[in-house]
Amino acid sequence: MKTSPHSLRIGLVSISDRASSGVYQDAGIPALQAWLTRTLTTPWDAEEKIIADEFEIIKDTLITLADTANCELILTTGGTGPAVRDVTPEATLAVADKELPGFGEQMRQVSLAYVPTAILSRQTAVIRGRCLIINLPGQPKAIGETLDGIFAAVPYCLDLIGAAYIETDDKVITAFRPKSAKRQAPQTAEEQSR
Repeated sequence: MKTSPHSLRIGLVSISDRASSGVYQDAGIPALQAWLTRTLTTPWDAEEKIIADEFEIIKDTLITLADTANCELILTTGGTGPAVRDVTPEATLAVADKELPGFGEQMRQVSLAYVPTAILSRQTAVIRGRCLIINLPGQPKAIGETLDGIFAAVPYCLDLIGAAYIETDDKVITAFRPKSAKRQAPQTAEEQSR
């Protein structure tokens, strides 16, 4: 996607050996795009990557997106299970300044309402500089369910780490912020003339 100067930069990373090698078409990034388009009212641009489930590739991709592409939010999908090749959480933790275990706890709690195998998930979230990185499940339906359950906390987290101030469509997700952290919407020309 083309970047505009005042947009929130979001990294969307699909981690899949088969999708990255062209065995099948990736469904993770389209699911993330659809959810974000429906939810965010703040302008945003995406940097998209489809990569193999390889520790060094994941690590390098996250570093590049956070440090070079200036993404303030990175959402990964896939590679969070217990299989031998599932190394997304390890690569994510390797680039972290801080871990936010509450995200992983909540994501598993949300998923447990749908499937008992949610306890096998190793999803996590971390901070790298002014970037929040969240590991999401790989299935499109689970991506939406998980984001529905955690995203209310994301805007304030971004505030706290000095990233972009983002707003959501309250009909989809109401961003939670303490009253002292809420900004007033810009006034229209008509309101300013009163």
